[in-house]
Amino acid sequence: MQPLAIAFVKQKELNIKRTSVIAPALLYYTPSMVLSVHYVTQELQTKVCTTSNKTEINVKETILLVGHGSREPNGNKEIEQFADNWKARHPDWRIEVCYIEFAEVLLDEGFDKAAKNTNKVLVIPLILNAAGHVKMEIPEHLEKARQRHPDVEFIYGKHLGVSSKLLTAINRQLTLVMDTLAMPDPKTTGVIILGRGSSDKIANGEVAKLARWIYEEREHELVDIAFTGITYPRLETMVQRQVKLGMTQIAILPYYLFTGTLINRIAEQVKHLQTQYPRIRFGLGSYLGFEPEIVSLLDANVKALKQPDNKPMMECDGCSYREFAQEHGHGHHQH
Repeated sequence: MQPLAIAFVKQKELNIKRTSVIAPALLYYTPSMVLSVHYVTQELQTKVCTTSNKTEINVKETILLVGHGSREPNGNKEIEQFADNWKARHPDWRIEVCYIEFAEVLLDEGFDKAAKNTNKVLVIPLILNAAGHVKMEIPEHLEKARQRHPDVEFIYGKHLGVSSKLLTAINRQLTLVMDTLAMPDPKTTGVIILGRGSSDKIANGEVAKLARWIYEEREHELVDIAFTGITYPRLETMVQRQVKLGMTQIAILPYYLFTGTLINRIAEQVKHLQTQYPRIRFGLGSYLGFEPEIVSLLDANVKALKQPDNKPMMECDGCSYREFAQEHGHGHHQH
């Protein structure tokens, strides 16, 4: 028997939803010219369940990536693109995607899809700060999913949060903005970290912490924060302050993951500000979703959940005021 060819066997040819990584398969011919395929597989903690008419894979763990969602279709497309890139990085992971709002697949459907043919679901928020969505809305739907799927273990992971990796990503954006401004003196270049804004003071405080870290690492004399909604100060107020204090350039850094309605609105606001302050040069940074540090943080959060007995707590876990907040409708913001 002699080797005829080397080929890759595709999942769809096997009618299997999720499989092991399949190494090159050797195709042999026999004297009777009957081909047989020999697969070399890598065990991925899966169990094959054979029925009369199809083969299904029962995966031990499924990762459910939870994005915010946007009224701007391109925002959700970017999250899908991000998820595809993440899947390519981890071909042995089963990754599903759902959204909190403004999308087709919302939380309940996402939990149900992730719970199919699996023993455990790792819920990973693709969200920068822990406000009402992370602390209350996702956990509420998670509890309902546990009731619908009592045989599946659901484990809730951390949001991204402010960290040294996030600082690296936003520092990179600041450097790029400074480059577009022809690298002016940082002493006369103000920086504004522009966050989404929340009714949760801890989430807003995370933006302030990030601004302080940038101030500590860079040479800019003014590093301020502003928000696009819900809370204050707003962008125009902080630009007015920095101009009064003598800044001749202002770098605006959106603290967002992906594009969307608010990112488009920020771009329009900066155009208006340039008209309002013609002698000030403005530089607008990009959002952070495709920075390598985001993937690295998600990898670390998944790895943490895979550790035995590792169930991370959020800031509000065990808080006696959480039930009161839920009863009175707090934790959800309006768009």
